[in-house]
Amino acid sequence: MYLFVGKEKANHPVVTMCRVLGVSTSGYYAWRKRGRSIRSQRDEELTTVIREVHEGSRGTYGAPRVHAELVLGYGIGCSMKRVARLMRAAGIVGIHRRRRRGLTQRDPARPLYSDLVKREFMQKSPDKLWVADLTQHRTGEGWLYLGVVLDAFSRIVVGWAMGNRPITELTVDSATMAIVKRRPDSGLIHHSDHGSQYTAVAFRQALEEAGMRGSMGTVGDALDNAVAESFFATLQTELLDRQSWSTRLELRSSIFEYIEVFYNRQRRHSTLNYLSPVEYERRWQSTQQPVGLTMNAKPETVH
Repeated sequence: MYLFVGKEKANHPVVTMCRVLGVSTSGYYAWRKRGRSIRSQRDEELTTVIREVHEGSRGTYGAPRVHAELVLGYGIGCSMKRVARLMRAAGIVGIHRRRRRGLTQRDPARPLYSDLVKREFMQKSPDKLWVADLTQHRTGEGWLYLGVVLDAFSRIVVGWAMGNRPITELTVDSATMAIVKRRPDSGLIHHSDHGSQYTAVAFRQALEEAGMRGSMGTVGDALDNAVAESFFATLQTELLDRQSWSTRLELRSSIFEYIEVFYNRQRRHSTLNYLSPVEYERRWQSTQQPVGLTMNAKPETVH
């Protein structure tokens, strides 16, 4: 109550506000003389850092990821409940996913791959299972289409391609980028839906030449390609739906920057113990062991 009185004293008489709020005027002045509590001061300091973290996430992080960044990135010891409380008090909110509509459609005349994954996406090492999908988004010039390939181990985007039409070239180009960047061993599984772009002859040839095994889930079931679906839902929420895009070039540039700068290298992923995909792979490469959660370590407290 006294904090509210202090903030509003320039607009209303202190005596009047204390009477309306049912507190004593003398109590207010005694509170001012004592000054703010240490906890109140530390909450204000932590809120300042929380704002910095939230802005650094492009306004996307909610309390769990903000908390992870404070602990793992800043070395600040605090509970997630405290972070959530301070975010509510400061009006700082993350953004929430919305369900997306699928793009690819099956061509019944083309052969399909069997499902080699069966929703078992967890991998113990990189470049054993890649997942792929296509999405689209409208600009002032028309649709822009995006094809991606992700490594199921670290959720990193290893290949992508964009174009003005949803053609097979997008799937071939995104797979080719991934192959050139990662140089996977023969036998890697490439998993997708039944879209005609993934059953095309040119795409099947690209997989065969790279020594990869094709795999496809069932028709119309997002869970059968959950890793790719999850990435596109994140992209939709954190980038595509947050503004209007005048030109395809504008959207292309923003998607490139989101994938290569933010998502792969900075964004903390809950599935990866709140590490970014690049950091998750870096730690695995240094130990060749599963990357454990380090948030329980005792970091510095906020002063």
